Amino acid sequence: MRLIIREKPDEASSYVADYIAHRIKEFKPTRERPFVLGLPTGGSPISVYQLLVEKYKAGEISFENVVTFNMDEYVGIPRDHPQSYHTFMWRHFFSHVNIPPTNVHILNGNAPDLAAECDAYEAAIVAAGGIDLFLAGIGSDGHIAFNEPGSSLASRTRVKTLAYDTVLDNARFFDDDIAQVPRLALTVGVQTILDAREVVAIVVGARKAVALRECLESSVNHMWTLSALQLHRHATIVADEDATLELRVRTVKYFRDIEKVARAQGFEQLLSTRLRTVSDVTRNPARTYPQPAAAVVVDEVQSPATSPTLVHPQPVNASLLRAASPAADDQSARSVSPDFVPDRMASRIPEPELARRLTPNPEQQLFIRTNAVGA
Repeated sequence: MRLIIREKPDEASSYVADYIAHRIKEFKPTRERPFVLGLPTGGSPISVYQLLVEKYKAGEISFENVVTFNMDEYVGIPRDHPQSYHTFMWRHFFSHVNIPPTNVHILNGNAPDLAAECDAYEAAIVAAGGIDLFLAGIGSDGHIAFNEPGSSLASRTRVKTLAYDTVLDNARFFDDDIAQVPRLALTVGVQTILDAREVVAIVVGARKAVALRECLESSVNHMWTLSALQLHRHATIVADEDATLELRVRTVKYFRDIEKVARAQGFEQLLSTRLRTVSDVTRNPARTYPQPAAAVVVDEVQSPATSPTLVHPQPVNASLLRAASPAADDQSARSVSPDFVPDRMASRIPEPELARRLTPNPEQQLFIRTNAVGA
């Protein structure tokens, strides 16, 4: 895992936007082989979307051959509700770039069968060839997507009950009225995110500092679902200074030092060609691919007489050792320890005066203790 630290939130957002644009251009997507991008909602990625829109308008990047899958959606509010994630994504991103509407995938929180909707979403991700890059934000309790504390780290897209802390956090989008915040949502699972070829999480603000500390410096824990990124081969967290307030000084220094060395050497995290093209077969089944070499087949021995006899090593245990020992029948008794004889250091010293000054005998101890109590 990499941690990229920038001084201010806008600098962190700029890094993430540049990184996503670079990945898309490097991939060189086509209609037959699109770049598949996972996207979040919430406050943290808004600046990233604004910067990507600016890059599109400046002619630096095209989203024509990009397919997107959003992380989550509320259950029970209309698609055109001001705070639905459909509305959020079209307001902040999709309506400002040249992505075809057919390439946009967002969960339907009003589907008649929510479980079937979640299964179909997973199937659509597989049909698209998997996620190439998943952008993520986190909650103040360390959740990624709507995978609240206690979520299974092997979870897939499903219906999720929102934690009270999440409801409180999102009340700011509903005129600070907690009663208007939905209590259920559809969300991709932790394993769905981990299946992406690359994950980039943006973490800004002091109220995310404890979550970042738990996810980065502690062990993998289902109570802090972002910590599952420790298991990912290509995960990057981009944070501002405020988000690192709870990290150890040596942790911050370590990640800053390795970034400094990487820049000095002209090195950036590179995805192997296999990771970047592994989904080609799924995306374009008609294309011809090299076939693996034929497996080597060893002919079985026809004659039982010529087959080798395998002698399996026998387990070595105490009973076998006794059986193999020539003295197995001679059950020699264990030597008896001599009776314990109390010993006093004073009794070894021939000098009487010295013996008197050392620890007294038990009889003398009893006499001294009796006199002391009487006094």
